[in-house]
Amino acid sequence: MSRVFKASLLLMSSLSLAACGFHLRQNVALPPTMQRVHVNSPNVDLQRGVSRALAASGVTVEDKAGVGIAELNIPVANFSTDTLTVNGQARVTEYTVRYDVQFDVKDGTGQPLMPHQSIHLEREFSYDATNTIGTQAQVDAIHGSLNDDTVQAILFRLQAAGRHPGQTAAAAAAQDAQPASSSSTH
Repeated sequence: MSRVFKASLLLMSSLSLAACGFHLRQNVALPPTMQRVHVNSPNVDLQRGVSRALAASGVTVEDKAGVGIAELNIPVANFSTDTLTVNGQARVTEYTVRYDVQFDVKDGTGQPLMPHQSIHLEREFSYDATNTIGTQAQVDAIHGSLNDDTVQAILFRLQAAGRHPGQTAAAAAAQDAQPASSSSTH
């Protein structure tokens, strides 16, 4: 191929991508108090994904919590699978995979930076009783996809906290000021 053809092909591809609105993702602008962060999660894949995304945004991810280190705590990260549809022979034909994640952020002094947040994502998939190995691979792929989407959702919320620090800090303080509800059954 000639150089002119290659150059024109590259130019046309670049212009096509620019015209369709495609843009590479940029680094997330986080609150200034989150330049050093410790990520705590029971889900190792989610913790790894969030840590990588934060590091790609220029944040120093610390292995241990400490003074001057913000804490991104993700105490809940649970997958669940529910039956969505059943056929005439009472066999499951579709499932829903749900992913529930809860997190909060405290700054380096232990003050709430972002109040308790919840993320609920789900995907549906068809079940084929004749291909159970493929089904497990499909579930694993859905788990990975939900994990990736959750990482992005967390980063978007952190970025919003960076853009509106007064609102998120006030919401966190208001949440901490609410008395804990208690219930009893006798």
